[in-house]
Amino acid sequence: MQGSCLCGAVRYEADRIQYIQLCHCRTCQKAQGAPYIAGGAVLRSDFRWLSGEHLLSAYESSPGKYRRFCSVCGTPIMSDRESLPHIALRVTTLDEDPGLRPSYHIWTQDDCPWTASSSDLPQHTQWPPEKQT
Repeated sequence: MQGSCLCGAVRYEADRIQYIQLCHCRTCQKAQGAPYIAGGAVLRSDFRWLSGEHLLSAYESSPGKYRRFCSVCGTPIMSDRESLPHIALRVTTLDEDPGLRPSYHIWTQDDCPWTASSSDLPQHTQWPPEKQT
């Protein structure tokens, strides 16, 4: 599976995602600008940079944990700890369906209260009719 950042400068390939977890922790919320992230565990041996690795910036958000993102467009690509055999790939950067679905939620104690009842909101495939101009 291949993936990329928003501007396309950073590209990667992942052979296999072991599992996907939805993380609601406060640092993920701040780093992604979203109520939670979808992180896929990928063994380092199953991950390769195809282009743009030199454009990555990193931020150590907690001791030993680096969040890596495109320095051009800001897209978060992954986080990793050198001590672990896998990286946490932001699966929303994949250019195709990984064929897996999330296995569980973590750090739900940090949920944003304004998202708790969002499943009963109206859903639209694109902009709602009243917002289309």
